[in-house]
Amino acid sequence: MQQRTRVKICGITRPEDALLAAELGADALGLVFYANSSRGLSLSQAQQIRAVVPAFVSVVGLFVNPERNQVDEVLDHLRLDCLQFHGDETPEFCHSFAVPYMKAVRVRSGADPLPDIKKYRQASAVLLDTFDPHQAGGTGKSFDWTVARHCVDRSPLPIVLAGGLTQENAARAIKEVHPWALDLSSGVEREPGIKDRHRLQAFFNEVNRVRL
Repeated sequence: MQQRTRVKICGITRPEDALLAAELGADALGLVFYANSSRGLSLSQAQQIRAVVPAFVSVVGLFVNPERNQVDEVLDHLRLDCLQFHGDETPEFCHSFAVPYMKAVRVRSGADPLPDIKKYRQASAVLLDTFDPHQAGGTGKSFDWTVARHCVDRSPLPIVLAGGLTQENAARAIKEVHPWALDLSSGVEREPGIKDRHRLQAFFNEVNRVRL
């Protein structure tokens, strides 16, 4: 059976970008609640975006080492379908909000991320991203995809591939890694937080062209 790889477009900062990504086929949209990110949102901005998201498109809230009250405040005022933790959060913390969550594991050169993945057995998925000592995500850099394929073959959880994805390498990522989903932000932007229609369209054209 052929299957289209799922796609999450992260770092949405404008309602019009949310609508565009959804129209082109995004399965999920990522809203960043991290003040140090160029794609970070206020709660009111996130509410405006959430209001235009059509049915059957998931909204994911991304946090980096948040305090509990920060996550609680967002959940009190915004309906999120999934949480994404991109820092050093413990499995117990991630699981404590009674909302499905995805845990990001940043892949270091020469390291096997499987032990870290297995710590988060209650997660809905694990996202593999490129390790960068200065950024928690959105680096636009890829890592060794043989490591990602190793995780896909052996992980007890679905693997979401992130890091340096663009229209130029989307097909290769799907063919080589067989991930549950692709997650990208900078690869479809004209500047941080502002999505580019042509890059988005080209990316989805590639994803739709390749079936597993």
